[in-house]
Amino acid sequence: MKIILTTFAIGLAAGIFGGIIGVGGGIIMIPLMVVVLKLSQHQAHGTSLLALVFTGLGGAIVYGLHGEISFPAAGMLALTAIVTARAGARCANALPDWKLRKVFGAFLVGCALLLTAKPYLPSFGGPHPFYADALIFLVTGACAGFLSGMMGVGGGVIMIPAMVLLADFSQHVAQGTALAVVIPVGLAGAFTHHQFGNVAKPYLPGLICGIFLGAFIGGSSANLIADASLRVVFIVVIALMGLRYLQADALSPLPKEDGDSKAP
Repeated sequence: MKIILTTFAIGLAAGIFGGIIGVGGGIIMIPLMVVVLKLSQHQAHGTSLLALVFTGLGGAIVYGLHGEISFPAAGMLALTAIVTARAGARCANALPDWKLRKVFGAFLVGCALLLTAKPYLPSFGGPHPFYADALIFLVTGACAGFLSGMMGVGGGVIMIPAMVLLADFSQHVAQGTALAVVIPVGLAGAFTHHQFGNVAKPYLPGLICGIFLGAFIGGSSANLIADASLRVVFIVVIALMGLRYLQADALSPLPKEDGDSKAP
């Protein structure tokens, strides 16, 4: 019962967070699974990806009911992301944990800086010809899928800035679209992690129940927040998490030698 309650609380926190800012919630769930459940970094990534399918499902339902999902964009993003998510999962299985954290942390900080600078950047948002938007979504999906499979997250930290900066999406529509893409991408990445034995099945029932409920709560709360304010929340959260990940030893002791590919 203690494990069920603990994993439910972790899933609930990740679901609320993910629903509010439009990402899967893995950047909250993975550190908690490493610290509280004592999973290895690789197990946390694989377990997170499978649980995040339900963040995407719960959040996408709420955003969809408000008309805040672009299904054509979601389809194009998912088309390439599903393929690269499996490649990212294979890469994660081969690399040391501390390197994964540092690369991901640098990327999060970069995304935060880009979104902060958005008012001062030239507009690339459109209108674009269809083929230009399609290229943006396909390339973005490929990058997001690889990051998702490698880092155990939903990929929203790539998709949302790209949709806001390059396709002129509102923050709400970008977040709803990203959550819809999390569903197929999470399944693809989790399948590969499962093949490597990186999915901790006993923890899934509590995580899934908590994350599905949390995604409904977070998604509903997001629609009460103004677009600009929601963007500020997104920027602050990913910047703080990025700085956290850049501290490679911040969450658990990790090997420092390249030959150590996994935590004990």
